Amino acid sequence: QVQLVESGGGLVQAGGSLRLSCAASGNIFSFNVMGWYRQPPGKQRELVAGIFSRGSTNYADSVKGRFTVSRDNAKNTVYLQMNSLKPEDTAVYYCYARRVWGSGEEFDYWGQGTQVTVSS
Repeated sequence: QVQLVESGGGLVQAGGSLRLSCAASGNIFSFNVMGWYRQPPGKQRELVAGIFSRGSTNYADSVKGRFTVSRDNAKNTVYLQMNSLKPEDTAVYYCYARRVWGSGEEFDYWGQGTQVTVSS
């Protein structure tokens, strides 16, 4: 049973920084990609950033240059460093991990979510 446990959310003023952590119960090498989604109030969940097993990354346009996704394989943990935060970054942030099998079948695992609130 895979478990993803997020931490690091909270309340911060605009322009401030937060670092989210996502600790996985298993070896993160087994996941093809890990990363973060967010769901702002009243809106749909959206991709924030992802990091693939070989280290390449992708970001939503709205966070490029401000957010950095990284991983520590020894700790089975993925991070999201968020700088220059804006009120529009306010959302519940979810860690996810995707496993793809040789058959092409894939499955996403999700954390419970952590609230990030940016005050103006």
